[in-house]
Amino acid sequence: MIILKHADDIGIQLKKIKAATSSIGFVPTMGALHKGHISLLQKSKEVCEITICSIFINPTQFNNADDFKKYPVTLEQDIYALEKNGCDILFLPDVNEIYPGETISKNHFNLGYLETILEGKYRPGHFQGVCQVVSRLLKIVAPTHLFIGQKDYQQCMVIKRLIELEGLNIELIICPTLREENGLAMSSRNLRLDEQQREEAAEIYKTLLGMQQKIKPGSLHHLKKEATEYLIKKNFNPDYIEIAEAGNLNPVNEWDGTAHLVALAAAFIGDVRLIDNILLKH
Repeated sequence: MIILKHADDIGIQLKKIKAATSSIGFVPTMGALHKGHISLLQKSKEVCEITICSIFINPTQFNNADDFKKYPVTLEQDIYALEKNGCDILFLPDVNEIYPGETISKNHFNLGYLETILEGKYRPGHFQGVCQVVSRLLKIVAPTHLFIGQKDYQQCMVIKRLIELEGLNIELIICPTLREENGLAMSSRNLRLDEQQREEAAEIYKTLLGMQQKIKPGSLHHLKKEATEYLIKKNFNPDYIEIAEAGNLNPVNEWDGTAHLVALAAAFIGDVRLIDNILLKH
C-alpha cells in the first residue's frame, strides 16, 4: 500500500494508474476504522481495479467543537487494517491540504430540503461541511466509483445530490450497514461507548425492527410516538424517530401501503449521539 499526503502526489500517481487501468474505487473515511469500512474497501476491490481510501477528520462537518475533539483517532490500527485488506493507496492529508491557505471553503451547495430535515435540522451546517470535503476529495482522487455506507442514509442522498450538482461522472455505490452481533450499527463513535452502553445502544435497532414489523397502511403517527417513548424509557434522549419515503426522505404520516419507506433514528446514549435506519417492508 502506498501512503500519500499531498494532492500533487496523488495526481502524479493517478497519471501512472490511469495509463494502465480504467476503474478507480474510492472509499473516504474519517478513520477509527471498523468492519463496515473494510466492507466498503472489499466491495471496491470487487468492482474496481484500483482502490484508494482516505483518512481525514473533517472539521467543517462538526457543528459541535467538543464532538470534533472527542472523535476517536486510531491511525496506526487503521493503516494496518487497510494494508492487510488490500488497499492500494491511502490518502492521508492534513487540514491545509484539503483547505489550502488555512481557509475553509465558503462554497454553498444547493441541497434543498435535505439540509433542513432530520440530521440537517439537528446538525445545522453539517451537510455543507460534508459537501466541502467530499467535493475536494473527489477532485483530488477523480475516482470512477465512490463507495459509502447506508448507515448514514441522509448523507448518502446528500452525496448523490453533490455528484449531480458538480456534474461528475462517478458511480455511487451504497453498501449495506454492518452490525454488531447485538444489532448495533457499526460506527466509529461506538468506540466512545463503555461495555454497558454498547449493549444498551442495540435498543435503537430493536426499535426500528419493531416499527418494521408493526407498520401497516394508514396513520403512522402512533407508530413513531410509540417508538420515541420506548427509547426514552430505555434512557435514550432521542432527537428524532421518523418515517420517510426511501427515495427522497420526504416525511410520511399517512401510508398507502405501496410507497417504499425508511425508518430513521437519532438518539443520545450518555453524551454519544448515534444514528441508524432500516428499510421498511410490509
